[in-house]
Amino acid sequence: MMYYSRLRLLGVAGICLMGVLLCLPNFLRSPSPSLPWRQIHLGLDLRGGSYLLLQLDLKSLEHDRLQSLQDQARQTLLDRSLGYRDFVRDDATASLSFMPRSDAERDAALKAMQSLPPVVPNEFTTSEKDGRIVLTLQHEAMLARAREAVAQSIEIVRRRIDATGAIDPSIAREGDDRIVVELPGVSDPERIKSLLGTTARLTFRLLAPNPSVASPGSTMLEDESVHTQVAVQDHVDVDGTDLTNAGAVIDQQSGGWAVTFQLNSAGATAFANVTRANVGKRFAIVLDNKVIEAPNIINPITAGNGQITGGFDARSASDLALLLRAGALPAPLSVVEQRTIGPSLGAASIHAGVISLLTGLLLVIAFMVLFYGRFGLYADIALFANLILMVAILSLFQATLTLPGMAGMLLTLGMAVDANILINERIREEVKRGRGPLQALQAGFDRATGTIIDSNATAFLAHVMLFVFGTGPVRNFALTITIGIVTTLFTTLLLSRLLAVRWYALARPKELPV
Repeated sequence: MMYYSRLRLLGVAGICLMGVLLCLPNFLRSPSPSLPWRQIHLGLDLRGGSYLLLQLDLKSLEHDRLQSLQDQARQTLLDRSLGYRDFVRDDATASLSFMPRSDAERDAALKAMQSLPPVVPNEFTTSEKDGRIVLTLQHEAMLARAREAVAQSIEIVRRRIDATGAIDPSIAREGDDRIVVELPGVSDPERIKSLLGTTARLTFRLLAPNPSVASPGSTMLEDESVHTQVAVQDHVDVDGTDLTNAGAVIDQQSGGWAVTFQLNSAGATAFANVTRANVGKRFAIVLDNKVIEAPNIINPITAGNGQITGGFDARSASDLALLLRAGALPAPLSVVEQRTIGPSLGAASIHAGVISLLTGLLLVIAFMVLFYGRFGLYADIALFANLILMVAILSLFQATLTLPGMAGMLLTLGMAVDANILINERIREEVKRGRGPLQALQAGFDRATGTIIDSNATAFLAHVMLFVFGTGPVRNFALTITIGIVTTLFTTLLLSRLLAVRWYALARPKELPV
């Protein structure tokens, strides 16, 4: 109906005013840090920043799985009172083998190995060769494990980067073993590279009976506190996966920086058991196969918390606490490609994008006024409000704007003009048929509304699918158009109609200037 109640008029005007207010933070500085000053973030192609391509070390993933499988195998054999000798781990063939204590225990040992729980389905096979029992990791299973590891690494990388305060980083998978990280506004990513390049796997293990010589079941590791090699048992007594919190504090005794940690109930129980059973022995705190410190166990530790000291400064202690809170990577990540995009390129892109957007907008405004007169002017006002509302919604959600996003905004304005042209042409047709001004207005809007909604609904669904299944620039393009379709329907069917109705109510023309 060509009638707007006062409430409806205030509602449309209020939404437009709210859009203007939400746009303002993009052009003004926040008067107070405490205010919720929401702005659009510029993407890497507009603001400049750093691009990192990371690769997961699949060989390390396979090596770690062989080592944990060896620990499982040994523990299972001991639990079933079965003996073994000469455990051999072969990284080249991704296999693990040992000799049963006697031929009488061979079948029982084989069944024990077949009962080991796999991490992924069909992870390994069990066989006999030259009197030895052999466990071999399967290639297809390790590829599946690698895909899981990449997905897990993406989440850990995201938590680590978010903790540094980087604004709206983009993190996505590329291929089977690579991760792309885009950091808008970060021109020197060295700290983030060091954070991402650290696996941060924390374990607690007992030192070997003779710390200076490696024995079966132990490995020589670098002790960073004394800069020498020490023999550390391969068996992990407490794993860092049981850690629930970590923080950087100042040690009350030494006055230096330290890292405190808190374990969950399972980790606290394991920590209490191992410290209770090994009072007087040295307990190594191992981070990424390096011993941070190896203190003597003086008393059982039953509270499930502890403190790591190791010559930290404020930055290194904070970074280690951050890494421990974010969780350990399943395997090391290495930087295989790094690019830095300067802010001058981003500024040039912004300038070109704004010029193209304004040029297109001015041409559309001139076209609409030239061909449709007053109704073209109303369409231009609705078009300008459409742009404001798009920017307002992007600001409200603090979205990231890229060059494809700017292209999506320009395309949205073109689609909005199509809807206004359709309405104006309908009104012209009704005038030519001899209808009066009010009837022509109402028929033009009513008959065009269904067509506009149908065409925009199909475009909306198509771009929602692009946003859901697309990545990177495609998602940003789809996001701006999806938002633009919603604002187009509002400005075309409500705002432009409101302007026409208010003009008619005040002027009461005998003919429509269309």
